[in-house]
Amino acid sequence: MADHNDTGATPALGHAQLESRKIFEPMLILAIMGASLYFNRDRSFSIFPSQASLDDASDSLLKRGDEYDESRSSSRSTSPNSVSRTVSPAPWAQEKPPSRMNIPSRILQKFPFLVEMFYWVLNYVAYSMTKQIGAALYSRYDGNTVTELAQKHGIDILNLEHNTIFSIFFPITEVSFQQFFLNHHIGIMSFFNQIYSLVHIPGTVAFLSWFYFAAPSHEVFAVARRTMTLGNFSAFIIFSFYPCMPPRLLPESFGFRDTVRQENAESVWVGGKNVNQLAAMPSLHFTYAFIVGITFLYQSGIFQALKSGRKAPRSPIKAFLYLVAGIVYPLLVLSVIVATANHYYLDAVVATFSVALSFGCNQIWLYLLPLERLMCRVLRLRKPTPTTAKRTTKEEVPRPRVIIEEYA
Repeated sequence: MADHNDTGATPALGHAQLESRKIFEPMLILAIMGASLYFNRDRSFSIFPSQASLDDASDSLLKRGDEYDESRSSSRSTSPNSVSRTVSPAPWAQEKPPSRMNIPSRILQKFPFLVEMFYWVLNYVAYSMTKQIGAALYSRYDGNTVTELAQKHGIDILNLEHNTIFSIFFPITEVSFQQFFLNHHIGIMSFFNQIYSLVHIPGTVAFLSWFYFAAPSHEVFAVARRTMTLGNFSAFIIFSFYPCMPPRLLPESFGFRDTVRQENAESVWVGGKNVNQLAAMPSLHFTYAFIVGITFLYQSGIFQALKSGRKAPRSPIKAFLYLVAGIVYPLLVLSVIVATANHYYLDAVVATFSVALSFGCNQIWLYLLPLERLMCRVLRLRKPTPTTAKRTTKEEVPRPRVIIEEYA
């Protein structure tokens, strides 16, 4: 499918993105992470305890069971007729926690969100490798380069959407959707550009930080986090084996305009050598947005009310706001990624199915717990007890808190 209407040069979309954003955007991420560490800190734990606290901790060590073990709480079936099952750690990964924590472990316990930050750094490293993997796999493909193959895949998607029986599901073409805003609502397009550049990474980090604090339990947070991580890696696999050119990079005859990247002052999150420009399918923007939306719907209490037949646990106003946010946010992101010509409709469709599959299989990550335990053992670290849903202050705790857990 091609639209040969020539709309001329890309119109001015207000002010171009400033060069200063190269500093502002990383600082924004650091600020969000710093706030996350502060608000999710363990208020009842001290990095430098008194000797009396250490003695009390040693005495209490023998009396207290595991406070947090994700491998047990997360891997058991919730069905009343099912048999409880646990992902057992490998013998070489088992270790009894020491009675006294070293300083790095105490820092982790004071700021347990550091663990989440570490694993998201690994996520980014894995993503950055997809560009090199795709290039290595398809350095020459039937005489074509990976870029030419990615372009073919993009054109194939447009043809599937608009030149086959599936066109009934896509009544408005991507190029028509973009031209509607370029020709009639340029101010909205400028807003979409900012959303695309700023919300994907900072917004997702802020969401994880907020839900770590606001989730009713750490297990509920872990389900959302594991689902997002599995959605990430499933997308990474597709990026590597199915390079796909976004609409904005297709030949000009297709009518698309690259609206986000202006005057070489693009967002640091949508450009650079580590960004895979041929990773349109599926859309990670929509993957994250869909998970955020479903989480908001969960927080509204509507699922719990429908399941139990009782009144929603939240006030009507809060429930309504969560409900609106859960519907509007994914639709907003879908509009943004299509209007800016960064994704096809099918990218969002595949992302939706990817999230559903990731949700159903998210416990697969629990099989990596022995590896995590081994890493903690080698680094002499104790994984901290999460602070999710624990709002206690230091003054409310009558005695020093003791952390007893496996590396899970």
